[in-house]
Amino acid sequence: MNLDAEKGYAMVVSTLDWVIVGFFFLFYLGVGLILTRRAGSSTAEFFVAGRSMPWWLLGVSMVATTFSTDTPNLVANIVREDGVMGNWVWWAFLPTGMLTVFVYARLWRRSGLLTDLEFYELRYSGKSAAFLRGFRAIYLGVFFNVIVMASVSLAAIKIGSVLLNLTPMQTILIASTITVIYSSSGGLRGVLFTDLIQFTVAMIGAVAAAVIALRHPDVGGLSKLLAHPALEGKLSIFPSFTDPDQRGVLISVFLMPIIVQWWSVWYPGSEPGGGSYIAQRMLAAKDEKNAVGAVFLFNAAHYALRPWPWIVVALCSLLVFPSLDSLREAFPHAAAIIGHDMGYSAMLTFLPAGVLGLVIASLIAAYMSTISTHLNWGASYAVHDFYSRFLRPDASEKELVLVGRVVTVVLMILAGGVALIMESARDNFQIMLMVGAGTGLIFILRWFWWRINAASEIAAMIISFFVALYFRFLHHRFGFLPLSDATQLLLTVGITTAGWLAVTWLTRPVDEEVLQRFCSLIRPGGPGWKGIPIDPQSVPHGDTAWQVPRGILCMLLGCLSIYSALFATGYLIYGNYLPGVLLSATAVISGYVLVRQWRVLLARD
Repeated sequence: MNLDAEKGYAMVVSTLDWVIVGFFFLFYLGVGLILTRRAGSSTAEFFVAGRSMPWWLLGVSMVATTFSTDTPNLVANIVREDGVMGNWVWWAFLPTGMLTVFVYARLWRRSGLLTDLEFYELRYSGKSAAFLRGFRAIYLGVFFNVIVMASVSLAAIKIGSVLLNLTPMQTILIASTITVIYSSSGGLRGVLFTDLIQFTVAMIGAVAAAVIALRHPDVGGLSKLLAHPALEGKLSIFPSFTDPDQRGVLISVFLMPIIVQWWSVWYPGSEPGGGSYIAQRMLAAKDEKNAVGAVFLFNAAHYALRPWPWIVVALCSLLVFPSLDSLREAFPHAAAIIGHDMGYSAMLTFLPAGVLGLVIASLIAAYMSTISTHLNWGASYAVHDFYSRFLRPDASEKELVLVGRVVTVVLMILAGGVALIMESARDNFQIMLMVGAGTGLIFILRWFWWRINAASEIAAMIISFFVALYFRFLHHRFGFLPLSDATQLLLTVGITTAGWLAVTWLTRPVDEEVLQRFCSLIRPGGPGWKGIPIDPQSVPHGDTAWQVPRGILCMLLGCLSIYSALFATGYLIYGNYLPGVLLSATAVISGYVLVRQWRVLLARD
């Protein structure tokens, strides 16, 4: 990399770098083409890989999916603005993941569904159930999914602009073409196998980027980084509980996410009760044990393994590019899209030849793993839950796979177009949190409380959407005082929850025969089913049969173990060895107890 006084930083991408990038492109393309015939044999093969996948491959695939180009950018944005403790906005979703592991993964696998939206006509009855399935197929599979993919593509645009001096359109065309080809060719099986390589490459690239960032002359190594006055207040893992100046941060960054957000907000990859591509991976597992193991591996790696390399690079960026003006000065050709989320990309401009190629390949891998999953997941909704269910019920398997491949291409085109008008990864994250606020409790309770019906979910979806739109775009126009994100989230959750509970009691319950069929297949158990006459042989009641209490115990132990590992890593990096060692011991001990309880849970299921 060199610096020009007028043009700013200019990357020099060597031949070796391009060779490395080209090799991985060809590899991913080859995997998709090799699996084309097998993927085209049936929709079950194309969308859930024949329900034959092992836990380790599914778990790594889920981690790879959430390891996207926008994730390190988002973390950099958070760290640069709110410090390390700002990451609680997504760390707080760990209880959601652990609840899915030990309560819902087995239930999903028992259902034998092809997509999680098929659940609606398994659990609910009447035209409202069919409407809900069809509407959410388009709403989530197309509109919401396109927004998520566009956010990921926005990060790719910013990285391409900084590292390769590409225009947004060039980045979208290059990044999406190979992804679409292997996703539409190889189906979910192709996605899973490429995810395995992509995650490995992405982790190597993330660690390499952190090591190189620490060696920058303005950083001077880890010890100088941690002692630099510019990072005062940025290194804390937890906000202060006693400093009145941090009261707002304490509420918005820590208390709201860990008390309210994790159970009340629907967000792709962190859905209460599991859903979207997490459910897709569970449904692709070869049995219940593999479904449980896959989701546990995903959460352990997602929270305990990945964050610190990104955080280190973000902290380094505060010394090298301390402000947005310094970023604009360094990258004048990208001034229109400059934001704090570009701090991560900016630090990658100092990578040497060879390492740069590896890191570019890792970022491409991160992008492709996420986009390929969302393409396959969105296509599964559009084909199985809309086209096949409502338009062409008699369509052949060959026709459905063909439509799935066409939809894959269309989704990528839409996502690329939306990405060209987006601005900030963090803004997109906050909007998606608000739109899903208040709906999470339904996804937790619908398995265990017979009274919830399709109208409950329809009401929650509509109310949360319009309340989120009001707070985001209309509240200030009425002259009201601005509300913090935490206050908006709390109000949205409260209004939405009150609304769907009222609708639940005001509408007809689900037909008894549908509830009986659901219980016979899923065997959820628990007191929430005692209000209807169901054969006790189908739904055993009582503590000896109902495994949710033990599942919640495992959830708490899992949270303790993974959080301890996450924070132990941070304190050891900081050189605070006593808390680091104590937390490491806590992670090991709680993990040991978890394994013992986990075995009991599986044995009694």
